[in-house]
Amino acid sequence: MELPAALRRAVDRLLEGIPVTELQKAAGLLSARYRAEVRDGRLHLDDRLAVKAYLATRLPATFAAVRASLASVAELRPDFAPGTMLDLGAGPGTVLWAAADCWPTLGDAVHVEASAAARQVGEALAGDMDMVGARWLAGDVTGDMDGLAKADLVTLSYVLDEIDPKTIGSLIGRLWELTEDTLVIVEPGTPAGWSRILAARQRLVEEGAHLVAPCPHSAPCPLAAPDWCHFARRVARSRLHRLTKGADVPWEDEKYVFIAASRHAGNGPAARVVAPPRAAKGKVTLKLCRQDGSAAERTVTKREGDAFRTARRLDWGEAAPWTVGGA
Repeated sequence: MELPAALRRAVDRLLEGIPVTELQKAAGLLSARYRAEVRDGRLHLDDRLAVKAYLATRLPATFAAVRASLASVAELRPDFAPGTMLDLGAGPGTVLWAAADCWPTLGDAVHVEASAAARQVGEALAGDMDMVGARWLAGDVTGDMDGLAKADLVTLSYVLDEIDPKTIGSLIGRLWELTEDTLVIVEPGTPAGWSRILAARQRLVEEGAHLVAPCPHSAPCPLAAPDWCHFARRVARSRLHRLTKGADVPWEDEKYVFIAASRHAGNGPAARVVAPPRAAKGKVTLKLCRQDGSAAERTVTKREGDAFRTARRLDWGEAAPWTVGGA
């Protein structure tokens, strides 16, 4: 996946003239904090160099994960055309670009972000976006949200790993109150990220929300450790991205997990592919999470005709039709 051209140009402009050695050092520190899920009271994006290291190394992958998550919502809710968005823990506005790319109807976006440096960079990036009115507010997602207005689309991306796990339920409850239609939460595709998504999912089910994606049901998740639900998106690396990360390969795979819930029921899929398909001569084996709350593998053979042709086209994370999702 590539960044939208306008975002790519805006990022390149903001990174122009910064020595690669400075970006490499800042990116290394940022990566270490993300990987260790450090909660020491400091913000990951605590200064402008950290934010710019994020632009060089993490924004493309985060954009890809969020964009894929939103695409899953759009596929199952073709009637959903959000005009307003509220993004909590917005960083430099990665979700804004993904949402605007997914829904041209988006006209007003409010971003709540504690880091002044991230807000400043986000405002600079949004200056290259003509169709959306974007506003940044100083604020912590665990703080007071009484002054915030409801929005059609509420988002929380790569934020839960920075807060006390004990507060996830109450935070999701407050976000749901602010959700006019759909709430989307994205986390890293690690076992820990999945655990946080499960906590958010449970609270949303308790609130009576309709799960849109990726889950085809509201029953308890059928996957059990050491397995976990996650997906992946391949991301193109720019030259500066490769230099900053000291990488030779022109791409990377971003693993992510998400949950999307709505106040309106969607046309849920019969199943979702929750692992990379395994293809062999004359057959395809799919691991499916299904509407009945179960997860199981289904091998589709060439003898099944249309079902086999459909199965060959399905990829990890995609919704599976009834012809493939059946027993």
